[in-house]
Amino acid sequence: MKYTRKLIRIDEDLCNGCGQCVPSCAEGALAIIDGKARLVAERYCDGLGACLGDCPTGALRVVEVEAEDFDPAGVEAHLAAQGRPLPGHMPTAEELRINAPARPGQARAGGCPGARGLTLTPCQAANQARTQAAAGAGALTHWPVQIRLVPPAAPFLKDADLLVTADCAPVACPSLHADFLPGRVLLLGCPKFDDAEAYVGRFTEIFRTNPPRSVTVLEMEVPCCSGLHRLVLEGLERAGAAAPVERVVLARSGEVIGRRSVAA
Repeated sequence: MKYTRKLIRIDEDLCNGCGQCVPSCAEGALAIIDGKARLVAERYCDGLGACLGDCPTGALRVVEVEAEDFDPAGVEAHLAAQGRPLPGHMPTAEELRINAPARPGQARAGGCPGARGLTLTPCQAANQARTQAAAGAGALTHWPVQIRLVPPAAPFLKDADLLVTADCAPVACPSLHADFLPGRVLLLGCPKFDDAEAYVGRFTEIFRTNPPRSVTVLEMEVPCCSGLHRLVLEGLERAGAAAPVERVVLARSGEVIGRRSVAA
């Protein structure tokens, strides 16, 4: 039986057959065959993308496709046949269902600890004496925060003011928790290294399921970051949703160098 889930795809034009991705796949789903990296079997790939950072040419990416379900027992047998050790934690197929797109009105299911939805109580005490006066208390109220992981039907998205930010912004702007995050729901990602079309698709799902009250887009001044607000606008258009959108541009030193409303 096939499910819509995440799976590794390999661009053969970019792959140079170096093999650096093979040992980074703990499940043994990748191999060099005929001079190119190949997916040995769909059922061996968990779709988490641990191999992406070891590809020097960018030939690997994670896509959502109809594929065989992840098979932990099959992976164990496959690794045993190769004499390779088992991963420290073997996710079950049910845990990996967090990668499947949510149906309208339904939150994602699954057991992946890093992707489970949480409501958080902002920290008031950590490093308070040294930093709170300058930066304010932590204002994050939910989890997950990555654009690719946030379920479109998450309860924290209902009637929310969203803060969509490039993932470099919190590093550059030490006052983000005090100046931008209070009262807003954070969605964070990288428009350079992630799939822009996948972002548009996720924004469309979110805006269709939970139309926002407003969206503030926080971008860095660097060119690779400048299109994030356009992905948000396209998602609103595809979803048939309307909301005021503000674009804020940060310098690499952290100060705001541009701020304006953009057409929704």
